[in-house]
Amino acid sequence: QVQLVESGGGLVQAGGSLRLSCGPSGITLSINSMGWYRQAPGEQRELVAAITRGGASNYADSVKGRFTISIDNAKKTVYLQMNSLKPEDTAVYYCYADTYRRYWGQGTQVTVSS
Repeated sequence: QVQLVESGGGLVQAGGSLRLSCGPSGITLSINSMGWYRQAPGEQRELVAAITRGGASNYADSVKGRFTISIDNAKKTVYLQMNSLKPEDTAVYYCYADTYRRYWGQGTQVTVSS
């Protein structure tokens, strides 16, 4: 059974940092890209950052300069370093992995207090 296991969420004060990680269990196929979405209460899910196996990345405008996405191809693990966190970053963060289909993680809560 394929699973994406996320970790690193939690509660942090504004201006603080968190590092999210997401790795697969049971995915044997090559992963083409991975990334993170987030969903705040009452809001639509939005793309935060994505990265290809080759290292090409893109970010939502709201997180550029504060968040950094990276990938470890050998471990098939994606990381999201989040610095200078703001209360508006509060959301459930979901990772995904693309092979011939998309797999999703279960979500991890990030709460930024003002």
